[in-house]
Amino acid sequence: MKTTLLVVGKTVEAHYIAAINDYTQRTKRYISFDIEVIPELKNTKSLSAEQQKEKEGELICKALQPGDFVVLLDEHGKERRSIEFADWMKHKMNTVNKRLIFIIGGPYGFSQSVYDRANEKISMSKMTFSHQMIRLIFVEQLYRAMNILNGGPYHHE
Repeated sequence: MKTTLLVVGKTVEAHYIAAINDYTQRTKRYISFDIEVIPELKNTKSLSAEQQKEKEGELICKALQPGDFVVLLDEHGKERRSIEFADWMKHKMNTVNKRLIFIIGGPYGFSQSVYDRANEKISMSKMTFSHQMIRLIFVEQLYRAMNILNGGPYHHE
């Protein structure tokens, strides 16, 4: 199984880039993992929020393949503790045949077409974080989950 984080727009702040790259490399010790970036839309001033979501949704859906298991990182998703996320990942590693795709949408969220394509939704917190920061939080939690599953010292009960 290949695991991918699909994001809209590049990470721009150097400290986030460095930390995301660090956790990505650590995670690759355990699983096949990469980050795919869908370019930000250009000339959006004339577009409504809904139109932007639709255009981003088209690009997101185009990046998906048949058989992908799609998980949206969404404020209305299910919250899990780190150990529960590790167990969830273990189950997915045993049941997903192709790609496990986690998606962080653009600034206005997801279009209905992306919600329709999703298999699950996960919430990283009830709090609101920037899209740049949630990328870091997610890759850290993915690394933590892999570390837990492999008996590493990264989690303490």
